[in-house]
Amino acid sequence: MWYSAVGVIVTLILSLLAVPRAAAAQPAGKVWRIGYLIAGSGGINEAFRQGLRDLGYVEGQNLTLEYRHADDQLERLADLAAELVRLPVDIFVIPGENAARAVQQATHTIPIVLAAGGDPVGSGLVASLARPGGNLTGLSLMGTELEGKRLELLKEAVPTASRVGVLFNPASIRAVHQWRETERTAQSLGVQLHALEVRQADEVERAFATATSAGAAALIVLRSVVMETHRTQILQLAAQSRLPVMSDLREFMDDGGLMSYGPSVSEAWRRAATYVDKILKGARPADLPIEQPTKFELVLNRKTAQALGITFPPTLLLLADEVIQ
Repeated sequence: MWYSAVGVIVTLILSLLAVPRAAAAQPAGKVWRIGYLIAGSGGINEAFRQGLRDLGYVEGQNLTLEYRHADDQLERLADLAAELVRLPVDIFVIPGENAARAVQQATHTIPIVLAAGGDPVGSGLVASLARPGGNLTGLSLMGTELEGKRLELLKEAVPTASRVGVLFNPASIRAVHQWRETERTAQSLGVQLHALEVRQADEVERAFATATSAGAAALIVLRSVVMETHRTQILQLAAQSRLPVMSDLREFMDDGGLMSYGPSVSEAWRRAATYVDKILKGARPADLPIEQPTKFELVLNRKTAQALGITFPPTLLLLADEVIQ
């Protein structure tokens, strides 16, 4: 009967509308495998995990995260990348340039999403931001372009800082680019920089001793795996040495840094999940422009400033997005 046929059609339509988002995110029965490779240690970024969940990807159901870390031993990255290629994984998610380069050397076909890169063009990872041109795309945090601004802000907060120590890992591609940009700005500001190279944890104390003997009045920490992993130790030594710290990471403020300026790393990781989603649905990395942040946050730590006898000028306080009391 005609009404029976109508009933069947209505039932089919309702059942299609009831399909969960996770099913729409993949072919039926497909379990995507993501290779997650980092140069340091620590777990998988939670903002990235949440971004995947928001898009319908559920670990253990339609998604597997294959996690590998090099524990700050950069020479291990090549072997770890090759291991993930052999599994194989469907896509790579990489936080920084060193791991991305290792993966690029291991595969020219498996897509790579750079989640929080610094300067992928300057690092030679892509041809351009608009058209990456290979198997890598993702997000750039514009690390090198912002270093000059960070030094300017630090000098505004600490006008007497004619000598500034710069803590960085020379094995980090991003940190080397940041160091060069900081050098250029320092010349125009009349600031003398002191390179404090730290490749591993046991070099941190020596770097602070060098900064003290050089008469550094402040410290800039250039982001790398070593600096992030040993953030607490760095800030404890900075407090003991009475050195105000400028960083691009908001997390440094929670442990006693003086100020930070930069884009939100958590937001970058959430956006990285959208790149993964587009690629798994058929987009080509070569055609996906590398995204850059549009909003930058200045965070000041007034508690640390008071402990160091520093008074933030009103102009800086007006610019701040957050002031930690």
